Amino acid sequence: MDEIAHHVWQTKYRYKEDSHLRDETIEDTWRRVARVIAAVEPHDREWWQNKFFEILKGCKFLLGGRILAGAGTGRRVTLFNCFVMGIIEDSLPGILGALSEGTLTLQQGGGVGYDFSTLRPKGMHAKGVGAIASGPVSFMPIWDAMSETLMSTGPRRAAIMGTLRCDHPDIEAFIGAKREPGRLRHFNLSVQITDTFMAAVRDDAEWPLIFPTAADSNKELVYREWSKHTGAVPCNVVRRITARALWDEILRTAYETAEPGVLFVDRINRMNNLWYREAITTTNPCGEVPLPPYGACDLGSINLTQFIEQPFTEHARLDTASLAETVATAVRFLDNVIDVSRFPLPQHRENAWGSRRIGLGITGLADAFVMLGRPYGSERSVAWAAEVMERICHCAYRASVALAREKGPFPLLDRNKYLDGAFVSALPNDIRTAIADRGIRNSHLLAIAPTGSISLLAGNVSSGVEPIFAPTYRRAVLDETGVASEFELTDYSLKLWRELGHRDEGLPSAFVTTRDLPVSAHLEMQAALQAHVDNAISKTVNVPEECSFEDFRQIYEFAYDKGLKGCTAYRPNPLRGAVLQDGELAVNAPHCCVLERETD
Repeated sequence: MDEIAHHVWQTKYRYKEDSHLRDETIEDTWRRVARVIAAVEPHDREWWQNKFFEILKGCKFLLGGRILAGAGTGRRVTLFNCFVMGIIEDSLPGILGALSEGTLTLQQGGGVGYDFSTLRPKGMHAKGVGAIASGPVSFMPIWDAMSETLMSTGPRRAAIMGTLRCDHPDIEAFIGAKREPGRLRHFNLSVQITDTFMAAVRDDAEWPLIFPTAADSNKELVYREWSKHTGAVPCNVVRRITARALWDEILRTAYETAEPGVLFVDRINRMNNLWYREAITTTNPCGEVPLPPYGACDLGSINLTQFIEQPFTEHARLDTASLAETVATAVRFLDNVIDVSRFPLPQHRENAWGSRRIGLGITGLADAFVMLGRPYGSERSVAWAAEVMERICHCAYRASVALAREKGPFPLLDRNKYLDGAFVSALPNDIRTAIADRGIRNSHLLAIAPTGSISLLAGNVSSGVEPIFAPTYRRAVLDETGVASEFELTDYSLKLWRELGHRDEGLPSAFVTTRDLPVSAHLEMQAALQAHVDNAISKTVNVPEECSFEDFRQIYEFAYDKGLKGCTAYRPNPLRGAVLQDGELAVNAPHCCVLERETD
């Protein structure tokens, strides 16, 4: 391992008990994890242990960090990266109960997501206690302070996703909640955007801000579906604004502060494989796994750089046979994690065991393009990425069907309704027929997560589906005590290019960075991949500081029209800084974008 990889392993994933080193080498770490994950196999445990070890050792399969840090240690921690918490009841006991549940989940290492839309808006009477409500935004700093205290030292940070409906009366306060630097540092914020709202934006129509009320209210009422309630409920129209003005406020704030992001919740629910039993209003902290209340998901990524044969030559190609075998093994591995892991709350266990949701993704995509000679954003690169993601998707679904035949389908499966789902309906006929005959082991199989720390462990491969940041750059990484150490990093594909004898030849011909790409290249790539991902994709559209607001706003319109499930864009500025910087630490970056905050 190089210096940065050793540092990440030493501070985040190496198993130590006080001063006693349980993992003498990185191979010990791989064997520790492979052994405990294979232990739930009813047959051929040693054979599966070796299979798991091989894909881990070769960095073909990169685990979610909670698995790598916790499996086989005996610690009371979860192996899941992603959780969404339960519905926040609109009362002080309900709020404090939700805070307590979140505290227990964060303590065990899981990031959490919350929908704050159930809390009554500021100024509304709380009749039971004769008080005036302070609104959902007023309670969010309590979560933030708890997170700061809980994670005040160590190489990780607490991560929380907070969302609010686009028709909640406090939506404008929510949009601007992080305008003050340093406020809500442990939160990512996203607005729940509906199809009705987008139609109102384009029609320049009025937009009612509403909240559920008693049916006999004398005020103006509309009927809407709302978290916690079944079906449409009467809602009081608190006031009306123009949809376009609210949309512009969301985009202007994102332009200036990098938040909030947007979640296209109707599309999320329409494309959900469990559409027949779940109502989703939020996601895990980085956005790649939309989840129902108490939903959970374990993550892992296929490292595409390890499947490119004869890189940097005209004969460079993807080893499809090895890829297919690794995907099948990885699906089995992540399915086993569900049986091995502890859970912060019994509700999380019930949801995970019922759906057996997993999130297999990819990383190293940008480096794979360089090795193949296809510049990121080119038509050939987008087409190749879509083809590879489709191949991974189909391999994963076939592996899950085979697991269902061996171990049984996920308990919440309703085969007819599942097969009617929008995503499943588009799968090849052989997969759909197999699901009808045998069921399927996992409700969801694919999610593309950010892989900051894990990518460093694998030699600084490009993270997730992001473009390469720069050929070389400086980056801060936290140590065990929470103190940042600075490292000079070189991109994986450039290192490999030089190791193969091109040290004096500059950069590979297909080497492009974020700065070289138009905004459309980010979104075209994400859209091409999303078509073959049943969960979602964590992606930040990085734009230059000089990007005009008019150009910036088109990002979100384009994302909606391209069928994405959400969008986050980042524009650096003197106040907020850049995510990563040539020659200096990214200490002024907004907390939502600092890579050390990623939940791997």
